[in-house]
Amino acid sequence: MVSVPQALLMTLVMGVVIFFCRVFPFIFFQKKTSETFLSLVEKTAPPVAMTVLAFNALSGPIRDNVHAGIPTLAAAAFTALTYLWKRNALISVIGGTVVYMVLSRVLPST
Repeated sequence: MVSVPQALLMTLVMGVVIFFCRVFPFIFFQKKTSETFLSLVEKTAPPVAMTVLAFNALSGPIRDNVHAGIPTLAAAAFTALTYLWKRNALISVIGGTVVYMVLSRVLPST
């Protein structure tokens, strides 16, 4: 059971968090700070997001069963190498998908 002072403290903390979430855009996207902040976000957000997604996609097969993760790892390597070679995201993603689908059907899953 939560006591009255604990409930008041939790309500106050939640109110401050909600207020900060409402004020955040107005504070950080002001005219003087928006140019530097937005340029930093534009440069760093896409690579960071792609890195997080890649590690998330590859962590499951590696952690669970490395043998069953061979198609995933091979497709990721093929995608990266094709992109570095051709500099075309569409070709590399489609090629990596094809490699994954073929290997996942050909290799026995254990």
